[in-house]
Amino acid sequence: MSDNSTKNVAADLPAETAIHYDQFFGPFYFEPYAIEIANRIDIPQASVILEIAAGTGRITRHIRERISPAAKLIASDISGDMLAVAKKKLRDSTIDWQIIDAQQLPFDDGSIDVVVCCFGYMFVPDKPKAFAEVSRVLKTGGQFLFTTWDKLENNAASFCARSIAAKYLNRPVPASYNLPTSMHDEAGIQTLLKEAGFSKMSIEKKQLDAVSATAKEAAAGLLKGGVYDEIRAHDPSAIEEIKIKLEKELTEKFGGAPMIAPMSALICEAWKQP
Repeated sequence: MSDNSTKNVAADLPAETAIHYDQFFGPFYFEPYAIEIANRIDIPQASVILEIAAGTGRITRHIRERISPAAKLIASDISGDMLAVAKKKLRDSTIDWQIIDAQQLPFDDGSIDVVVCCFGYMFVPDKPKAFAEVSRVLKTGGQFLFTTWDKLENNAASFCARSIAAKYLNRPVPASYNLPTSMHDEAGIQTLLKEAGFSKMSIEKKQLDAVSATAKEAAAGLLKGGVYDEIRAHDPSAIEEIKIKLEKELTEKFGGAPMIAPMSALICEAWKQP
């Protein structure tokens, strides 16, 4: 579950990608899990909270609202463009925004009460190192709370979009586009946590709904970026055809207005033991 590279592909996301990520994928995919994760934070001991891969601040807002006003919240991401969107949107002077690589946390040993990361570790090249860093900075008894996506086929809207698009590619889907669902193996996550020194842990597969006002809006949003850029590069005219097919399939399977598709993620918790 790691490789020899230390470069996180999320660091190179362009500004327009960050905006689309916030405006479409934020409410469609991440908002339901943002609420779920914030509600699981161990509030009584949460004096210093570190969020890794904060992105455009969707989870950050819920964390800030849930924890004590006196608690310190550090919201970090490897992408400055993502954090720029987050800071502009939240405008909260009590949040400490920092550009941080999850593989090298710039904090003292045992200085953090809670570490939160929603859908970020799939993109971290050296996962054992990143998990070891969390263990290092957590205080004894500290909580590590993170999410990863389940298999692509268990995330219905994305699976439909990928299945249709794959027929238009002139080569196999590049491996990098499979990263979002690359940490769906519970046993593999347990191994990473144990190797990082965690002995008390819990992994729960949680199904929620991805909701869009219309199937048409969902189709348009799903076809921006990612593997669809590969198609645009060799056959731009195919995108409109794919969008029509995708809207039709989404409507038939999940409704036209609203469109409600099932999605699945792993919610993982671990605690640093003495």
